[in-house]
Amino acid sequence: MGQVRFGTVQDLLQAYPMARYDIGKADADKPSLDFLQEAADARNWHQAVSFCAYLLPRRVAVAWGCRSLRRMFDHFDANDSRSLDFAETWVHQSDEPSRNKALAVGNANDPEQPATWIALAAGWSGGSVVPAEFAPVEAKPDQAARAVRTSLLIGLCRLNRDSRDRIMTACLKDGIQLARGEPRPPR
Repeated sequence: MGQVRFGTVQDLLQAYPMARYDIGKADADKPSLDFLQEAADARNWHQAVSFCAYLLPRRVAVAWGCRSLRRMFDHFDANDSRSLDFAETWVHQSDEPSRNKALAVGNANDPEQPATWIALAAGWSGGSVVPAEFAPVEAKPDQAARAVRTSLLIGLCRLNRDSRDRIMTACLKDGIQLARGEPRPPR
């Protein structure tokens, strides 16, 4: 079992001050995993998704977002599939060319699609967030987490009411296991 990245809610909020607007009301002294589990158990999906996106390291958060989107939807159109594929490529090969490709495809695709935001999350994970022909603009520390959050919340809004709780429970269970550093069972 690995060590949790932020021991308490307060630790996370100190690292990411803007997170308080995404997460909402939170007991700052509560251990992070307890807070996340309670939000998931209460089916407070917005709060749980938001907190988990910040709690996980960037690469792990993008991987979690990709897996969650695949859980949410059986089919993606060509542009969405391409966005998701580039984000997953960056997860497995976290180099600058892969990050830049994810960023480019995220910038080129429909911002109303959840896969666009997961590609942007990969692209905003570090380095410059503008095309190479411009002076570099470094990614903000919370930019990737906010994009993962946006991706999953767009996806959540599109889920069928009958399957929403089942799918989101599975997504958050996966996120909690990742936050704990637990190995994932093979598919």
